[in-house]
Amino acid sequence: MDNAIRKKILSLLDQHRIMTIATLRPDGWPQATTVGYVNEGLTLYFLCGLDSQKATNLAQDDRVSLTIDHDTSDLMAITGLSMAARAQAVVDRTEAEKVLRMLPLKYPEQVSLPVPMPTPQDVRIFRITPTVISVLDYSKGFGHADLVTDL
Repeated sequence: MDNAIRKKILSLLDQHRIMTIATLRPDGWPQATTVGYVNEGLTLYFLCGLDSQKATNLAQDDRVSLTIDHDTSDLMAITGLSMAARAQAVVDRTEAEKVLRMLPLKYPEQVSLPVPMPTPQDVRIFRITPTVISVLDYSKGFGHADLVTDL
């Protein structure tokens, strides 16, 4: 992967905190949900309920599609990421605890939570490993996207 495009991807990941992730329901219909995320390089992590539909879907099929972007009033200022990826449940307690420590760093203005911070036993944590990334940048032309497959 070209260093400039890698820096652009990492910059977009660092600028945002939420993504829309699509999983596949057992009946084949896609299910899109907005979730918070943290990342370590190109690896993303998100949490969900132990018995959530997302967790159920991912137990059957680990393929996901996701988008990360923001709203803008200028059509030609659209930037963002679209990814095809695999999502694996984090089962290593050390990795899970690391992810939970990363979350508050993504929300520094959040002084306190109305509920206690979850523990690894309270939630399902997923690690997302991209296989294809599309980097959207309309400032380079309407609908412009750079496709990155050499991850």
